[in-house]
Amino acid sequence: MTSEERKELRYQRRKQKRIEAKMHQEKQYGDFDKVFTYNHLFSSYRMCRKNVRWKSSTQKYIANAPLYVYDTYAKLHNGTFKSDGFYEFDLFERGKARHIRSVTVFERVVQRCLCDYSLVPMLTRTFVYDNGASLRNKGYSFATRRIVRHLRHYYRRHGNNGYILLFDFSSFFDSIPHDLIEKIIRKEYTDERLINLILHFVGMFGECGLGLGSQISQVLALASANSLDHFIKEVLGIKYYGRYMDDGYLIHEDKKYLEECLKKIAAKCESLGLKLSLKKTMIIPINKNFQWLKIKFKVTNTGYVVRRIWHKSVVRMRRKLKKFKLKLIKNILCLDDIKASYQSWVSHTLILNAYRTVTEMNKLYNILFEREVVV
Repeated sequence: MTSEERKELRYQRRKQKRIEAKMHQEKQYGDFDKVFTYNHLFSSYRMCRKNVRWKSSTQKYIANAPLYVYDTYAKLHNGTFKSDGFYEFDLFERGKARHIRSVTVFERVVQRCLCDYSLVPMLTRTFVYDNGASLRNKGYSFATRRIVRHLRHYYRRHGNNGYILLFDFSSFFDSIPHDLIEKIIRKEYTDERLINLILHFVGMFGECGLGLGSQISQVLALASANSLDHFIKEVLGIKYYGRYMDDGYLIHEDKKYLEECLKKIAAKCESLGLKLSLKKTMIIPINKNFQWLKIKFKVTNTGYVVRRIWHKSVVRMRRKLKKFKLKLIKNILCLDDIKASYQSWVSHTLILNAYRTVTEMNKLYNILFEREVVV
Protein backbone atom coordinates (compact mmCIF):
# COMPACT_ATOMS: atom_id res chain seq x y z
CA MET A 1 0.00 0.00 0.00
CA THR A 2 1.46 3.35 -1.04
CA SER A 3 1.63 6.41 1.23
CA GLU A 4 -1.12 8.12 -0.78
CA GLU A 5 -3.40 5.12 -0.33
CA ARG A 6 -2.72 5.08 3.43
CA LYS A 7 -3.57 8.79 3.66
CA GLU A 8 -6.80 8.21 1.75
CA LEU A 9 -7.68 5.29 4.03
CA ARG A 10 -7.09 7.38 7.16
CA TYR A 11 -9.17 10.19 5.68
CA GLN A 12 -12.07 7.82 4.94
CA ARG A 13 -11.91 6.38 8.46
CA ARG A 14 -12.02 9.84 10.02
CA LYS A 15 -14.89 10.81 7.73
CA GLN A 16 -16.83 7.70 8.72
CA LYS A 17 -16.28 8.45 12.42
CA ARG A 18 -17.57 11.99 11.96
CA ILE A 19 -20.68 10.69 10.18
CA GLU A 20 -21.32 8.16 12.95
CA ALA A 21 -20.82 10.82 15.63
CA LYS A 22 -23.25 13.16 13.89
CA MET A 23 -25.86 10.40 13.55
CA HIS A 24 -25.53 9.56 17.24
CA GLN A 25 -25.79 13.25 18.13
CA GLU A 26 -28.90 13.72 16.01
CA LYS A 27 -30.51 10.57 17.39
CA GLN A 28 -30.04 11.83 20.95
CA TYR A 29 -30.59 15.60 20.59
CA GLY A 30 -32.41 15.95 17.26
CA ASP A 31 -35.56 13.99 18.08
CA PHE A 32 -38.56 16.12 19.09
CA ASP A 33 -40.03 13.41 21.34
CA LYS A 34 -36.74 12.89 23.18
CA VAL A 35 -36.11 16.61 23.63
CA PHE A 36 -39.55 17.62 24.91
CA THR A 37 -40.27 15.03 27.57
CA TYR A 38 -42.18 16.01 30.71
CA ASN A 39 -39.05 15.49 32.85
CA HIS A 40 -36.97 17.76 30.59
CA LEU A 41 -39.63 20.49 30.68
CA PHE A 42 -39.95 20.27 34.46
CA SER A 43 -36.16 20.44 34.89
CA SER A 44 -36.13 23.47 32.61
CA TYR A 45 -38.82 25.11 34.72
CA ARG A 46 -36.67 24.60 37.84
CA MET A 47 -33.75 26.26 36.06
CA CYS A 48 -35.90 29.17 34.87
CA ARG A 49 -37.09 30.07 38.35
CA LYS A 50 -33.54 30.51 39.73
CA ASN A 51 -32.88 34.06 40.95
CA VAL A 52 -36.32 35.28 39.76
CA ARG A 53 -38.62 33.67 42.33
CA TRP A 54 -39.42 37.17 43.62
CA LYS A 55 -41.26 38.06 40.37
CA SER A 56 -45.06 37.85 40.55
CA SER A 57 -45.29 36.01 37.20
CA THR A 58 -42.81 33.39 38.43
CA GLN A 59 -44.67 32.95 41.73
CA LYS A 60 -47.95 32.37 39.87
CA TYR A 61 -46.23 29.75 37.71
CA ILE A 62 -44.67 28.04 40.75
CA ALA A 63 -48.07 27.74 42.44
CA ASN A 64 -49.34 25.44 39.67
CA ALA A 65 -46.07 24.35 38.08
CA PRO A 66 -46.89 20.64 37.45
CA LEU A 67 -50.14 21.57 35.67
CA TYR A 68 -48.55 24.35 33.64
CA VAL A 69 -45.67 22.10 32.58
CA TYR A 70 -48.07 19.33 31.54
CA ASP A 71 -50.20 21.83 29.60
CA THR A 72 -47.08 23.03 27.75
CA TYR A 73 -46.05 19.41 27.12
CA ALA A 74 -49.48 18.63 25.63
CA LYS A 75 -49.49 21.73 23.39
CA LEU A 76 -46.01 20.93 22.07
CA HIS A 77 -46.91 17.38 21.16
CA ASN A 78 -50.29 18.13 19.60
CA GLY A 79 -48.82 21.02 17.57
CA THR A 80 -50.81 23.87 19.14
CA PHE A 81 -47.98 25.64 21.02
CA LYS A 82 -47.39 29.24 19.95
CA SER A 83 -45.26 32.09 21.24
CA ASP A 84 -46.99 34.55 23.60
CA GLY A 85 -45.02 37.53 22.28
CA PHE A 86 -42.70 39.81 24.23
CA TYR A 87 -42.50 42.27 27.09
CA GLU A 88 -40.56 45.11 25.46
CA PHE A 89 -38.55 47.75 27.30
CA ASP A 90 -35.34 49.77 26.96
CA LEU A 91 -32.30 49.17 29.14
CA PHE A 92 -29.26 51.42 29.49
CA GLU A 93 -26.23 49.21 30.09
CA ARG A 94 -22.68 50.59 30.28
CA GLY A 95 -23.83 53.83 28.70
CA LYS A 96 -25.49 52.09 25.76
CA ALA A 97 -29.22 51.87 25.08
CA ARG A 98 -30.49 48.35 24.42
CA HIS A 99 -34.00 47.35 23.39
CA ILE A 100 -35.00 44.20 25.27
CA ARG A 101 -37.74 41.81 24.20
CA SER A 102 -38.33 39.48 27.13
CA VAL A 103 -40.51 36.38 26.80
CA THR A 104 -43.09 35.07 29.27
CA VAL A 105 -42.17 32.41 31.82
CA PHE A 106 -44.24 29.84 29.85
CA GLU A 107 -42.17 30.41 26.72
CA ARG A 108 -38.93 30.70 28.69
CA VAL A 109 -39.42 27.13 29.95
CA VAL A 110 -39.80 25.86 26.37
CA GLN A 111 -36.78 27.81 25.13
CA ARG A 112 -34.67 26.56 28.04
CA CYS A 113 -35.64 22.97 27.26
CA LEU A 114 -34.99 23.46 23.54
CA CYS A 115 -31.58 25.06 24.11
CA ASP A 116 -30.29 22.81 26.90
CA TYR A 117 -31.44 19.50 25.44
CA SER A 118 -31.07 20.17 21.72
CA LEU A 119 -29.65 23.42 20.31
CA VAL A 120 -26.57 23.76 22.52
CA PRO A 121 -25.32 20.15 22.17
CA MET A 122 -26.16 20.05 18.44
CA LEU A 123 -24.63 23.38 17.42
CA THR A 124 -21.72 23.85 19.81
CA ARG A 125 -19.99 20.63 18.77
CA THR A 126 -18.87 22.49 15.63
CA PHE A 127 -17.72 25.66 17.45
CA VAL A 128 -14.04 26.56 17.66
CA TYR A 129 -12.61 26.48 21.19
CA ASP A 130 -12.06 30.24 21.34
CA ASN A 131 -15.71 31.08 20.69
CA GLY A 132 -16.26 32.01 24.31
CA ALA A 133 -19.63 33.70 24.92
CA SER A 134 -22.80 32.34 26.57
CA LEU A 135 -21.52 28.78 26.97
CA ARG A 136 -21.01 26.61 30.05
CA ASN A 137 -17.51 26.96 31.58
CA LYS A 138 -16.87 29.92 29.27
CA GLY A 139 -17.85 33.58 29.21
CA TYR A 140 -16.27 36.98 29.73
CA SER A 141 -13.48 35.77 32.06
CA PHE A 142 -12.65 32.91 29.70
CA ALA A 143 -12.35 35.28 26.74
CA THR A 144 -10.06 37.72 28.58
CA ARG A 145 -7.86 34.86 29.82
CA ARG A 146 -7.55 33.48 26.30
CA ILE A 147 -6.36 36.74 24.76
CA VAL A 148 -3.73 37.05 27.51
CA ARG A 149 -2.62 33.47 26.84
CA HIS A 150 -2.44 34.15 23.09
CA LEU A 151 -0.38 37.32 23.62
CA ARG A 152 2.06 35.47 25.88
CA HIS A 153 2.44 32.59 23.42
CA TYR A 154 2.95 35.04 20.58
CA TYR A 155 5.66 36.90 22.53
CA ARG A 156 7.61 33.69 23.15
CA ARG A 157 7.66 33.00 19.40
CA HIS A 158 7.91 36.47 17.86
CA GLY A 159 8.53 39.04 20.59
CA ASN A 160 6.27 42.06 20.94
CA ASN A 161 6.75 43.37 17.39
CA GLY A 162 3.43 42.15 16.07
CA TYR A 163 -0.04 43.42 15.31
CA ILE A 164 -3.57 42.68 16.37
CA LEU A 165 -6.62 43.05 14.16
CA LEU A 166 -9.68 43.98 16.21
CA PHE A 167 -13.07 43.63 14.54
CA ASP A 168 -16.64 44.22 15.61
CA PHE A 169 -19.97 43.64 13.90
CA SER A 170 -22.36 46.49 13.30
CA SER A 171 -25.77 45.97 15.01
CA PHE A 172 -24.96 42.27 15.36
CA PHE A 173 -28.23 40.90 16.76
CA ASP A 174 -30.43 43.18 14.66
CA SER A 175 -28.72 42.31 11.37
CA ILE A 176 -28.56 38.49 11.49
CA PRO A 177 -30.54 37.24 8.44
CA HIS A 178 -33.18 34.60 9.09
CA ASP A 179 -32.28 32.68 5.95
CA LEU A 180 -28.77 32.17 7.40
CA ILE A 181 -30.29 30.77 10.60
CA GLU A 182 -32.59 28.47 8.62
CA LYS A 183 -29.65 27.21 6.55
CA ILE A 184 -27.69 26.37 9.71
CA ILE A 185 -30.66 24.65 11.36
CA ARG A 186 -31.57 22.56 8.32
CA LYS A 187 -27.94 21.44 7.99
CA GLU A 188 -27.97 20.03 11.53
CA TYR A 189 -31.59 18.84 11.91
CA THR A 190 -33.89 16.52 10.00
CA ASP A 191 -36.85 16.49 12.43
CA GLU A 192 -39.33 18.94 10.89
CA ARG A 193 -41.12 19.53 14.19
CA LEU A 194 -37.92 20.81 15.81
CA ILE A 195 -37.03 22.86 12.73
CA ASN A 196 -40.48 24.48 12.62
CA LEU A 197 -40.42 25.29 16.35
CA ILE A 198 -36.97 26.93 16.12
CA LEU A 199 -37.97 28.93 13.05
CA HIS A 200 -41.23 29.91 14.78
CA PHE A 201 -39.26 31.49 17.65
CA VAL A 202 -36.92 33.18 15.17
CA GLY A 203 -39.80 34.49 13.09
CA MET A 204 -41.30 36.26 16.12
CA PHE A 205 -38.44 38.80 15.95
CA GLY A 206 -39.62 40.08 12.58
CA GLU A 207 -38.22 39.70 9.08
CA CYS A 208 -34.57 40.09 10.12
CA GLY A 209 -32.47 39.95 13.26
CA LEU A 210 -32.67 38.36 16.70
CA GLY A 211 -33.89 40.14 19.81
CA LEU A 212 -32.09 40.58 23.11
CA GLY A 213 -33.74 38.87 26.06
CA SER A 214 -34.21 35.30 24.78
CA GLN A 215 -31.92 32.34 25.37
CA ILE A 216 -32.45 31.06 21.84
CA SER A 217 -31.12 34.36 20.45
CA GLN A 218 -27.80 33.92 22.28
CA VAL A 219 -27.24 30.40 20.94
CA LEU A 220 -28.24 31.20 17.35
CA ALA A 221 -26.17 34.40 17.34
CA LEU A 222 -23.09 32.35 18.25
CA ALA A 223 -23.85 29.87 15.48
CA SER A 224 -24.42 32.56 12.84
CA ALA A 225 -20.71 33.52 12.71
CA ASN A 226 -19.37 30.00 13.28
CA SER A 227 -18.38 29.57 9.63
CA LEU A 228 -16.39 32.83 9.91
CA ASP A 229 -14.47 31.37 12.87
CA HIS A 230 -13.53 28.28 10.84
CA PHE A 231 -12.62 30.44 7.85
CA ILE A 232 -10.19 32.50 9.95
CA LYS A 233 -8.65 29.50 11.70
CA GLU A 234 -8.48 27.03 8.81
CA VAL A 235 -8.35 29.06 5.58
CA LEU A 236 -6.48 32.16 6.74
CA GLY A 237 -4.33 30.08 9.11
CA ILE A 238 -4.55 32.44 12.10
CA LYS A 239 -3.43 30.58 15.22
CA TYR A 240 -4.05 33.36 17.73
CA TYR A 241 -7.73 34.12 17.22
CA GLY A 242 -10.69 34.56 19.53
CA ARG A 243 -14.25 35.88 19.45
CA TYR A 244 -16.67 36.96 22.14
CA MET A 245 -20.10 37.31 20.49
CA ASP A 246 -19.56 40.26 18.10
CA ASP A 247 -16.00 41.20 19.20
CA GLY A 248 -13.03 39.35 17.72
CA TYR A 249 -9.26 39.58 17.32
CA LEU A 250 -6.48 38.16 15.14
CA ILE A 251 -2.79 38.33 16.15
CA HIS A 252 -0.05 38.06 13.50
CA GLU A 253 3.50 39.33 12.92
CA ASP A 254 2.76 40.75 9.44
CA LYS A 255 0.59 43.86 9.22
CA LYS A 256 0.10 43.50 5.44
CA TYR A 257 -1.19 39.97 5.89
CA LEU A 258 -3.71 41.21 8.48
CA GLU A 259 -4.85 43.85 5.99
CA GLU A 260 -5.45 41.06 3.44
CA CYS A 261 -7.25 39.07 6.13
CA LEU A 262 -9.50 42.04 6.85
CA LYS A 263 -10.55 42.24 3.19
CA LYS A 264 -11.34 38.53 3.10
CA ILE A 265 -13.19 38.69 6.42
CA ALA A 266 -15.30 41.58 5.13
CA ALA A 267 -16.13 39.57 2.00
CA LYS A 268 -17.00 36.51 4.10
CA CYS A 269 -19.24 38.58 6.37
CA GLU A 270 -21.00 40.06 3.36
CA SER A 271 -21.72 36.55 2.04
CA LEU A 272 -23.23 35.66 5.44
CA GLY A 273 -25.29 38.83 5.60
CA LEU A 274 -23.29 40.33 8.49
CA LYS A 275 -21.66 43.76 8.52
CA LEU A 276 -18.37 44.86 10.06
CA SER A 277 -18.25 48.10 12.02
CA LEU A 278 -15.69 50.31 10.25
CA LYS A 279 -15.41 52.51 13.32
CA LYS A 280 -14.38 49.69 15.67
CA THR A 281 -12.35 47.56 13.23
CA MET A 282 -8.63 48.42 13.28
CA ILE A 283 -5.06 47.05 13.24
CA ILE A 284 -2.85 48.08 16.18
CA PRO A 285 0.70 47.10 17.31
CA ILE A 286 0.53 44.82 20.36
CA ASN A 287 3.23 46.88 22.10
CA LYS A 288 0.81 49.84 22.10
CA ASN A 289 -2.36 50.19 24.16
CA PHE A 290 -5.35 48.53 22.53
CA GLN A 291 -8.83 47.91 23.91
CA TRP A 292 -10.88 44.71 23.80
CA LEU A 293 -13.95 43.90 25.89
CA LYS A 294 -13.59 47.16 27.87
CA ILE A 295 -10.03 46.28 28.96
CA LYS A 296 -6.83 47.98 27.80
CA PHE A 297 -4.04 45.54 26.87
CA LYS A 298 -0.35 46.06 26.10
CA VAL A 299 2.61 43.68 25.70
CA THR A 300 5.81 45.09 27.24
CA ASN A 301 9.39 44.45 26.08
CA THR A 302 9.71 41.73 28.73
CA GLY A 303 6.57 39.90 27.57
CA TYR A 304 4.36 41.01 30.44
CA VAL A 305 0.75 41.59 29.39
CA VAL A 306 -0.53 44.75 31.05
CA ARG A 307 -4.28 44.87 31.66
CA ARG A 308 -5.74 48.21 32.65
CA ILE A 309 -9.31 49.13 33.45
CA TRP A 310 -11.32 51.11 30.95
CA HIS A 311 -11.45 54.75 32.04
CA LYS A 312 -15.20 55.08 31.43
CA SER A 313 -15.79 52.18 33.84
CA VAL A 314 -14.11 54.17 36.62
CA VAL A 315 -16.12 57.31 35.83
CA ARG A 316 -19.33 55.30 35.74
CA MET A 317 -18.61 53.68 39.12
CA ARG A 318 -17.90 57.06 40.77
CA ARG A 319 -21.24 58.39 39.51
CA LYS A 320 -22.97 55.20 40.59
CA LEU A 321 -21.69 55.51 44.16
CA LYS A 322 -22.97 59.09 44.37
CA LYS A 323 -26.40 57.95 43.14
CA PHE A 324 -26.33 55.14 45.74
CA LYS A 325 -25.77 57.78 48.42
CA LEU A 326 -28.94 59.63 47.40
CA LYS A 327 -30.94 56.38 47.31
CA LEU A 328 -29.61 55.45 50.75
CA ILE A 329 -30.79 58.79 52.16
CA LYS A 330 -34.24 58.22 50.63
CA ASN A 331 -34.33 54.62 51.99
CA ILE A 332 -34.60 53.20 48.46
CA LEU A 333 -31.48 51.06 48.99
CA CYS A 334 -29.91 49.60 52.11
CA LEU A 335 -26.18 49.75 52.89
CA ASP A 336 -25.71 45.98 52.53
CA ASP A 337 -26.96 46.05 48.91
CA ILE A 338 -24.68 48.98 48.10
CA LYS A 339 -21.67 47.22 49.63
CA ALA A 340 -22.42 44.01 47.71
CA SER A 341 -22.58 45.91 44.42
CA TYR A 342 -19.37 47.78 45.15
CA GLN A 343 -17.47 44.67 46.26
CA SER A 344 -18.47 42.99 43.00
CA TRP A 345 -16.88 45.86 41.06
CA VAL A 346 -13.77 45.73 43.23
CA SER A 347 -13.36 41.97 42.73
CA HIS A 348 -13.52 42.37 38.96
CA THR A 349 -11.20 45.39 38.93
CA LEU A 350 -8.47 43.82 41.09
CA ILE A 351 -7.97 41.11 38.44
CA LEU A 352 -6.52 43.91 36.31
CA ASN A 353 -3.51 46.15 36.97
CA ALA A 354 -5.68 48.64 38.85
CA TYR A 355 -4.65 48.59 42.53
CA ARG A 356 -4.28 52.38 42.71
CA THR A 357 -7.67 52.86 41.03
CA VAL A 358 -9.34 50.65 43.66
CA THR A 359 -7.50 52.47 46.46
CA GLU A 360 -8.79 55.86 45.25
CA MET A 361 -12.30 54.46 44.79
CA ASN A 362 -12.20 53.10 48.37
CA LYS A 363 -11.51 56.61 49.62
CA LEU A 364 -14.62 57.91 47.85
CA TYR A 365 -16.67 55.02 49.24
CA ASN A 366 -15.49 55.77 52.79
CA ILE A 367 -16.29 59.48 52.41
CA LEU A 368 -19.80 58.73 51.15
CA PHE A 369 -20.73 55.87 53.48
CA GLU A 370 -18.30 56.31 56.41
CA ARG A 371 -17.44 52.65 56.56
CA GLU A 372 -14.10 50.94 55.97
CA VAL A 373 -13.86 48.73 52.90
CA VAL A 374 -11.95 45.48 53.26
CA VAL A 375 -10.38 44.44 49.94
